[in-house]
Amino acid sequence: MSQQKTPPVVLVDGSSYLFRAYHALPPLTTSKNHPTGAIKGVISMLRKLEQDFPGSKMVVVFDAKGKTFRHEMYEDYKANRPPMPEDLAVQIQPIHEIVRAMGLPLLVVDQVEADDVIGTLAHEAT
Repeated sequence: MSQQKTPPVVLVDGSSYLFRAYHALPPLTTSKNHPTGAIKGVISMLRKLEQDFPGSKMVVVFDAKGKTFRHEMYEDYKANRPPMPEDLAVQIQPIHEIVRAMGLPLLVVDQVEADDVIGTLAHEAT
């Protein structure tokens, strides 16, 4: 008798996907000139994960807006990073809405970055 393997829970750093898609794809826009490149890229990557891990639960985690607890620990945390481009920032809310419409849980924890949330979830799951 073979045992069925439980599908993994896939924890996705949505913020990482957001920047990756934005920088990997050409600047796509709608007919009304609304930017959509990051939206297309993130959704494509999530669909690929769904194909690669059929039957798995997936949770998409995004960075909270503003400063995090790490800024309190180190004043110059990410001080040399440029601000998020406006044509990327306006795509965040639509991406959140689409992720929810796909039936995927979406997490944003105030003052915590997505990778820290994912690390905590992974640690607690083991």
